[in-house]
Amino acid sequence: MHINKLKKYYFINEFNQKHLINLNKNISFIWRNKDKETPINTLIKLRDFCKKNQRSFYISNNVKLAKRINADGVYISSTNRNLNLRNNKFKKKFKILGSGHNLREIKIKELQNIEEIFLSPLFKEKTNKQLNIYKYLKLREITKMKDISLGGINNKNIKKLNMIKPFGFAGISYFE
Repeated sequence: MHINKLKKYYFINEFNQKHLINLNKNISFIWRNKDKETPINTLIKLRDFCKKNQRSFYISNNVKLAKRINADGVYISSTNRNLNLRNNKFKKKFKILGSGHNLREIKIKELQNIEEIFLSPLFKEKTNKQLNIYKYLKLREITKMKDISLGGINNKNIKKLNMIKPFGFAGISYFE
C-alpha cells in the first residue's frame, strides 16, 4: 500500500484558495470552524471551489447547513451523540463521516449510519488518550465502517500507516 492511494481528509477553518489549489487533487476538505460563525457566502465559495476542482467538501457537526449549501456530506465528531441523523432525508451521494475514540463511541457512530470512522488519536503525544497501533487495530476489528486514521500524523510517522493499512487518513498540520 502506498500513502498516495489512501483517502485523505484535511480539516480546515479558513478558505485560503492559494493554499488549497496547490494541494493534491484527492484531498477532501472538512470545514470545522469552532471559533466563530462562518458567513454562508464563504462556505458557498468553498463548495464551488471544491466542485470546480473535483474535490469533496464536508461540514462539521451541522447537518442542516451541509444540506443547505449542498455539501457532499457531514462530519460528526465523537462528542455529537445525536441519533436523529437517521431520520434525515439526504441526497443520494450525501456521505456521513464521524469520529470515535473507543468502543462506545464507535457503536454510537454505527447507530448514526456513519460510512467512514475516524479513529483517533493515533499518534498524538500531547494526550494520554493515544490509541497506538495495537488499540487502533482492535477498534477497527469491531466495525464494518471504513477506517480513517487521525491524530498526530506528520511527515515523520506517515510511513507507519503502512503497518495498519487504513482506508485513509486525516489531519491538519500534515497538509499545511
